[in-house]
Amino acid sequence: MIASYFPKYVAIFALFVLSVGALDTFIAAVYEHAVILPNRTETPIPRDDALLLMNKNMDVLEKAVKLAAKQGAHIIVTPEDGIYGWDFTRETIYPYLEDIPDPKVNWIPCKDPQRFGYTPVQERLSCLAKNNSVYVVANIGDKKPCNISDLQCPPDGRYQYNTNVVFDSEGRLVARYHKYNLFAPEIQFDFPKDSELVTFDTPFGKFGIFTCFDIFSHDPAVMVVNTFQIDSVLFPSAWYNLLPLLSAAPFHSAWARTMRVNLLAANTHDTRMHMTGSGIYAPEAVKVYHYDMETDSGQLMLSELKSRPRSEPSYPATVDWRAYATGVKPFSSEQSNFPGMIYFDEFTFNELKKNVGNYSVCQKDLCCHLTYKMSEKRTDEVYVLGAFDGLHTVEGQYYLQICTLLKCQTTDLGTCGEPVGSAFTKFEEFSLSGTFGTNYVFPQIVLSGSQLTPESHYEVSRDGRLKSRSGTPLPVLVMALYGRVFEKDPPRLGQGPGKLQGAPSRAPFQD
Repeated sequence: MIASYFPKYVAIFALFVLSVGALDTFIAAVYEHAVILPNRTETPIPRDDALLLMNKNMDVLEKAVKLAAKQGAHIIVTPEDGIYGWDFTRETIYPYLEDIPDPKVNWIPCKDPQRFGYTPVQERLSCLAKNNSVYVVANIGDKKPCNISDLQCPPDGRYQYNTNVVFDSEGRLVARYHKYNLFAPEIQFDFPKDSELVTFDTPFGKFGIFTCFDIFSHDPAVMVVNTFQIDSVLFPSAWYNLLPLLSAAPFHSAWARTMRVNLLAANTHDTRMHMTGSGIYAPEAVKVYHYDMETDSGQLMLSELKSRPRSEPSYPATVDWRAYATGVKPFSSEQSNFPGMIYFDEFTFNELKKNVGNYSVCQKDLCCHLTYKMSEKRTDEVYVLGAFDGLHTVEGQYYLQICTLLKCQTTDLGTCGEPVGSAFTKFEEFSLSGTFGTNYVFPQIVLSGSQLTPESHYEVSRDGRLKSRSGTPLPVLVMALYGRVFEKDPPRLGQGPGKLQGAPSRAPFQD
């Protein structure tokens, strides 16, 4: 059974939009899919067996597509790895791959399935789009032959790519994107030689597309937005949540806010792997999201979005992320700073001792400033202000500047930075800022139960403060200003040093 969430007033509006032909808005859908996984094997299975598994997953996706279309959806995004799962070798993924042509060939697989060889997956996806008059976004594997004249050609004579495809409402292949920033466990796929900035136009705006770990990058994630001034991003992912700072919904919604685009984010659903968190995010607000660590069910979400948010009065203003903080003299503290780890990065922490206070913590060039008021200072919960300014080096390299207020797992300061799920301390007022050396800062506030904070309770000021605005006491798990300093990154995020000793085999971005 497929559950769906779609406010009634949005459904009524969708029917009105379709009836008058206006495309100032559109109905977006994302589906968080509980993937049917293959049995793990060290040897490739027959192609027919691989297709049987893929059809089982597409049977589920078909129900989601049909339900979304009935509710007026113009486009639906499904997750990365959503058709065949993960945990493959280069050899065992091969039966699941198809040759995916360049969209310039003007191909509707549903009408001409044999034009590019045996392509039953593309044929079925194309027919899903055509028969339901909806754009369908899916993630599959592409294979491309190569020969010895190509010095980078793998020994088996082919390239294998993690690939997003988009079929329009007529079933036509309109976009193909090869994932550029592979995550460390993706040994089954090849890195593309060059980055692809993939966009396509629709009656409801210009779209860009990339995959999971790419969202951490300048190329292609930031480049495709800035270069082509796109309106919306399609984002299939297989994202492993890692509290406190790298949970899917908080980070993805923060990215949409800072980049000032719509983001349609579809995650896989696997509670054993801590994989959940999909949503539809506008530049100014979270439209709908789903986070479920209790059940094994998929979830369909729909929401109305502005087709061209840049032209809307509600379009967010640009933020100068260091404007306020550079004018603040660091606050003195009664106690010493102490070190703590968050996902193998050593933060500088300072404990919040009172129910009201002003704190500053600095590391290298970054100084973080916090002003706050708690309803009461509980003795059974500890909060700290933390700062990190450095290169993250586990399963990829990328440069971070982070200011964070977070709850420690216990009253032992050695647990600060460890995952925690609930909080009883409530913050009535807060203002967090930092002396960032980047314009790419992603603000997030996560409440008890890993819930997102409604926009009515906070704001991001143009001078770079993440601050309260409603006076409503909030049970904060973590708030953060998560900065990315792209100019200090290596050439490609996934090609860093080897995994550090003790690092997890699966980290926040599963694929």
